Amino acid sequence: MKVLIGGGTGFVGRHLEKALRQRGHTVQLISRSKGADRVSWSELKEEQKLPECDALVNLSGEYILNPFRLWNASYKKDIYDSRIGTNQLLTDLVTKATTRPSVWVSAHAEGIYPRSHHKTYDDHYQPESKEGNYGQQLCYDWEKSAMLPSDVTDVRHVGVRIGLVLGRDGGFIQQSYLPFWLGLGGTVGSGDQKFPWIHIKDTANIFVHAIENDNMTGFYNAISPGQCNSSDFSRAFGAALNRPSFMWVPSFVIQLMTGRDRAPFILEGSRIKPTRTLESGFQFEFEDIEQAMVDIVNTK
Repeated sequence: MKVLIGGGTGFVGRHLEKALRQRGHTVQLISRSKGADRVSWSELKEEQKLPECDALVNLSGEYILNPFRLWNASYKKDIYDSRIGTNQLLTDLVTKATTRPSVWVSAHAEGIYPRSHHKTYDDHYQPESKEGNYGQQLCYDWEKSAMLPSDVTDVRHVGVRIGLVLGRDGGFIQQSYLPFWLGLGGTVGSGDQKFPWIHIKDTANIFVHAIENDNMTGFYNAISPGQCNSSDFSRAFGAALNRPSFMWVPSFVIQLMTGRDRAPFILEGSRIKPTRTLESGFQFEFEDIEQAMVDIVNTK
């Protein structure tokens, strides 16, 4: 299959491209600039035509916990446009296309779920209206933007709700690796908040599974079945590095550092199960946080 990937140069995109090529698929990327095996977003907007492909994937999204961006109107616009704006462009081009891809896979986030210490949610959950905190409202618009018109019946849509992706070469682990390696890692906030994680290898493989499995449609969780809380993760990370992880960062410090809207992404969590993902036949390679962190730390 020929797979066209928006956001393919990012953390998840790099691993997905590698996994797809290993399975014999060809890959073309949508990025900010043209290049070999690439088409730019501006080119798509100008030409109003989707390159011919068998599968279309969108992983685009400005990193919401970017420590180098101030939490202001400009940053919020970038977060919104990089998710909702790119989905709207792609769904519009799919609708207009004379030759459409057979499957459209859109990336989303576990932030769609209400924050709760006690209630458990799975991928059957679908909010009826836009409500909750900033993250839930953003995720609601994000999911709605990926929906194709009802008369487009020849394209299978799969939405993947991704948890906190753990891998050596990007995201949260790359940001926090040095503090933990120096023995400065530890609990953030209460430490009891749920930590809906997933290994980068499983993340990429779920997207491959969604592309190749004709029976998949609707929303699926890319979240490990192995539940843990924030303290469990910190201990596992420290143990994998053979470093202590006894530091504690109070909630108010996180709120001051990240802002009111971003703090819940760190300080609050949900119990989430990948029910539909498992029912689809997908097998997670990493279900245990200790096993996952050992693999990540030993990855070169």
